[in-house]
Amino acid sequence: MTGAPGTTYREAVRAAIREAMQRDDRVFLMGEDVGRYGGCYAVSKGLLDEFGPERIRDTPLSESGFVGAGIGAALGGMRPIVEVMTVNFSMLCLDQILNSAATIRHMSGGQFSVPLVIRMATGAGRQLAAQHSHSLENIYAHIPGIRVVAPATIADARGMLWTALQDPDPVVIFEHVMLYNAAGELDGEAGAVDIDRAAVRRPGRDVSLITYGGSLGKTLAAADELAGLGIEAEVIDLRTLRPLDDATIMASVRRTRRAVIVDEGWRTGSLAAEIGSRIVEQCFWSLDAPIERVCSAEVPIPYPRHLEEAALPQPAAIVAAARAATGR
Repeated sequence: MTGAPGTTYREAVRAAIREAMQRDDRVFLMGEDVGRYGGCYAVSKGLLDEFGPERIRDTPLSESGFVGAGIGAALGGMRPIVEVMTVNFSMLCLDQILNSAATIRHMSGGQFSVPLVIRMATGAGRQLAAQHSHSLENIYAHIPGIRVVAPATIADARGMLWTALQDPDPVVIFEHVMLYNAAGELDGEAGAVDIDRAAVRRPGRDVSLITYGGSLGKTLAAADELAGLGIEAEVIDLRTLRPLDDATIMASVRRTRRAVIVDEGWRTGSLAAEIGSRIVEQCFWSLDAPIERVCSAEVPIPYPRHLEEAALPQPAAIVAAARAATGR
């Protein structure tokens, strides 16, 4: 089997949904505009014609309602994939995720599980303003009882979904809006991937750049620029935000003795803060410099392009943080 040339992230997610539905009759997709419209980001385009309205279900604009229906379907033995149009709107179903999906196994003494996958778009960069552009992954990474993943590559977009569907507990998948058009080669043998481990996307010896999702490309670009300055940065793609792969993070920091955490969330109470705290707890005596954080400005994401770009982590800020950490 040959690889798929020029596969986009969007197409990789669609292929993953299609394969899951072909392999398991219990799998179905539900959410706002996933059927006739083909999905807000065109991920589910064509799937309604292929699988019909029983398995590609358009829902009312009621996140609490259709996520609750997904929980019920999972409890009933189905394998639902629920699409929430954007992470901002997920606040409307946080009660269902936090107080029901994440707690049922615990509160039933292990008698019931909720094998539910929730996909949602996250992040900024498309001038969708404050209603649609925030990065709230840290909220979900805070919740026991769920797994949180953030595929940043074409292969992970293709492979994480099937792995998630095998999990007996809820999995939340964050897809960054700026990745949907990203294209790359996808191995024809690509399949399920391990979602328990972070990945070293670029080896280095001078500083660890730790990131995830939509910030991976910017971080790799910064690493390229740093290499031109004689600084070899190691780039860690977290991939899974809950549970964090402490072993990979700490092994990298112990090698480089410096850390820069790149997180599109706001700095206060961020995932970057949690990772930084863990590094201090586990690697304090290995550090040669304070931990640096590159996060979004603490404002609602602006609509004008120049202000939106100014509010988000950019390669120049990552380079500056790495230079500060290395003293170069």
